[in-house]
Amino acid sequence: MIELRVNGETHQLDIDPQMPLLWALREHVGLTGTKYGCGIGQCGACTVHLGGAAVRACSLPVSAAAGQDITTIEGLAAGPQGPVGSAVQQAWQDLDVVQCGFCQSGQIMQATALLAANPAPDDAAIDTNMAGNICRCATYARIRRAIHKAAQALA
Repeated sequence: MIELRVNGETHQLDIDPQMPLLWALREHVGLTGTKYGCGIGQCGACTVHLGGAAVRACSLPVSAAAGQDITTIEGLAAGPQGPVGSAVQQAWQDLDVVQCGFCQSGQIMQATALLAANPAPDDAAIDTNMAGNICRCATYARIRRAIHKAAQALA
């Protein structure tokens, strides 16, 4: 039995401890906002927060997340980084960042972790931190502007 604390709720799951966290979240907890992209932690679509840090859920076994606080896109605004997450989500809406939207939950989770750690990142810091999150639609310039807008809103 694996105990996961997801978005403030505890879930007791009878699953293989080596199952990737992504599949536990999607198939057993029922939270589908975290997306499957590459399956090897390279694209960032599966990004969630584990104890406030951005991690790739597709390559992290649930046993590594057991007993820790996990935040998904569904719980971001109400989670420990809620004000930052809310500012990021609002900036995303204000600047119409999304095109297809597939990668955006991972982008938002990564951007929130960045701003929680560095409330005033420059372009280089944003580009470096967001480099592991791939967007097929190439909305990178809008993502960067949204991160700056969120940082300004939080200042």
